[in-house]
Amino acid sequence: MTGKTSVITKEQLDIQLAFCDKVKAYWHSTGTTPTAYVETYGCQQNEADSERIRGILIESGYAIVGEAEGADVVVMNTCAIREHAEQRVFGNLGALTHTKRRHPGQKIFLCGCMAGQEVVVNRIKNSYPHVDGVFSTHHLWQFPEILSRVLLTGKRTFFTEDEAGSIAEGLPQNRDSGLKAWVSIMYGCNNFCTYCIVPYVRGRERSRKWEDILAECKALVESGVKDITLLGQNVNSYGKDLDQGVDFADLLAKIAQLPGDFLIRFMTSHPRDASKKLFDTMAKYPKIAKQLHLPFQSGSSRVLKAMNRHYDREKYLEAVNYAKSVMPELVLTSDVIVGFPGETEAEFEETISLVEQVQYDSLFTFIFSPRPGTPAYTMEDPTPKAEKNRRFDRLCAVQNGISEELHNAYIGKTLRCLIDGKDKEFLTARTEGGRLVRLTGDDSLIGTFAPITITGATTWSLKGRMEDDGNQV
Repeated sequence: MTGKTSVITKEQLDIQLAFCDKVKAYWHSTGTTPTAYVETYGCQQNEADSERIRGILIESGYAIVGEAEGADVVVMNTCAIREHAEQRVFGNLGALTHTKRRHPGQKIFLCGCMAGQEVVVNRIKNSYPHVDGVFSTHHLWQFPEILSRVLLTGKRTFFTEDEAGSIAEGLPQNRDSGLKAWVSIMYGCNNFCTYCIVPYVRGRERSRKWEDILAECKALVESGVKDITLLGQNVNSYGKDLDQGVDFADLLAKIAQLPGDFLIRFMTSHPRDASKKLFDTMAKYPKIAKQLHLPFQSGSSRVLKAMNRHYDREKYLEAVNYAKSVMPELVLTSDVIVGFPGETEAEFEETISLVEQVQYDSLFTFIFSPRPGTPAYTMEDPTPKAEKNRRFDRLCAVQNGISEELHNAYIGKTLRCLIDGKDKEFLTARTEGGRLVRLTGDDSLIGTFAPITITGATTWSLKGRMEDDGNQV
């Protein structure tokens, strides 16, 4: 990693917007409306990045479409967290040779976390000649320039220099929903967990100014957004790189005091920095959802140390217990890695016992995926794949039983939910804790908060009825 965090100036951004105008003028001269398809892999931060990519494409005159076939531009926004995700990208990237053969003018771009890995960039250069442009997360703000170069010169373009990253305010943005919104409050990560590639591809932690975040949230609420999720690789580190005297709990409090009827969520929290101040702030403000995603990764203190997580089992449980004490209604979710190099059967059992002790509402479970360039990639890993699969299946079975039991406890309760969409013939809603509820009702209810009585439950979702009209699944 080289250089230091830079703030993109208005003048630099104006230059990029001028490239958008240049691309739009080109297409106007042809008398056609070009189309673009953006495919997103990975986390919510990638989803937020794709909203900016679509915003730039719309600003450049493109109409967004739902498939790669026939699109004038295809952008694949990638994830490098797990090997399976990378292989999916390469497979789908290879399949685009056929769409480009049928539509020779199609321009194909690869971006996101995979584009921050030198080995991937070299593979694209040498083995995927149909890919026209590659840019890492650090260069997303320069996508207008990259798009213009590729379109107007026909030359392959790579913006993948290794650098610390930047903060760019004011990029065009096309959000997926007018009801829910992602808001990135910071980028990058300083933790360097031994299994994780993120610090190497997204750079060091860098926080947006709280005034800019607050203004964005205020505008979203005024536009009708009801559910805002604040994003960062470790939101609890927010503000440490700024001299503003505002930490993450302070930022939450400022947003929670905005006028309007809305909820605030956030992810992801690192247990090392999860403070009592944060939990007290969550408990204090009704607009902060009583939902917490707090990855523990392993129940074994020895494994946690090998992962470079900077906390042990006891410290994690101390944080969870305090959070539950001030928020008895807290919905708690987490991430777990099974089969980290050197994990013993006894250490895996420590993970099982922690899951049983904490009683998570749900878990995101993963089998360890070795990532080249991380310390864990070179660690001795004697556990056979079949054994890791067995442990994974057992963990899922234990958690599914807990989830089903917790969901059954909702039956008979009336909860204030946000009705957010449809799934076939049913309306869908989310509890304050993020639990999915299905019910029947008129489409006009979408976008409103309503009291819903829970009438049934499964492992993964709830069933309910509207309190005022008796509609139910």
